Amino acid sequence: MNLEVILGAGYAGALVLGAFVLEWLSAHTHRRSLRYRTAGFDYQPEHDLWVCPEGEQLWPHQFDRERRLVRYRAKAAICNACPRKADCTDSEQGREVVRPLDPWPHSEAGRFHRVLSLLMIVLAVLILLAVATRNHSPGELILLGAVLLVSAGAARWMLRDLRHHPANFPAPAASHGLGLTAAAADGTRERSRWASQRLRGPRGPS
Repeated sequence: MNLEVILGAGYAGALVLGAFVLEWLSAHTHRRSLRYRTAGFDYQPEHDLWVCPEGEQLWPHQFDRERRLVRYRAKAAICNACPRKADCTDSEQGREVVRPLDPWPHSEAGRFHRVLSLLMIVLAVLILLAVATRNHSPGELILLGAVLLVSAGAARWMLRDLRHHPANFPAPAASHGLGLTAAAADGTRERSRWASQRLRGPRGPS
């Protein structure tokens, strides 16, 4: 078997493996960062709030559509009187916790790393095809074909997962004083105006 075939198949396999390692490292870093920022806080999804170690509730107060996250904040008066404030926050507005709305890998960072992984696999496929055009013995083609099938399967799985879960999310509920960023607020006002017009019905001739 030609040495070029062995090196090409090995390098392509290493690229595919590296793509999955990149996926794992990126997801692990993402989860670790979230755990660090919310250490000691308990999220209650049924009420969409966080509870701090002292039992204070942090309600959503801002929806940031551009950065794809919700900001939760405790009452400033309670935080400022808390004996553990110095270990928790230096803000006079109350402790804030941020929760991203996009699951991994459909957050902005997740999609970036997923695209990098896909590019690595595409490079592996191109290398295999280039080597296959120069080497045509049955054994060589079987080896290159096997690695090519693995590479194509990995690319198909990553691409399908990325396309089936686009980086978007529903509009937030306007409960508990949740504020919106400017772009989201304009959209909410437009929907409210449209709904009120429907309730009034068409105007008759004056």
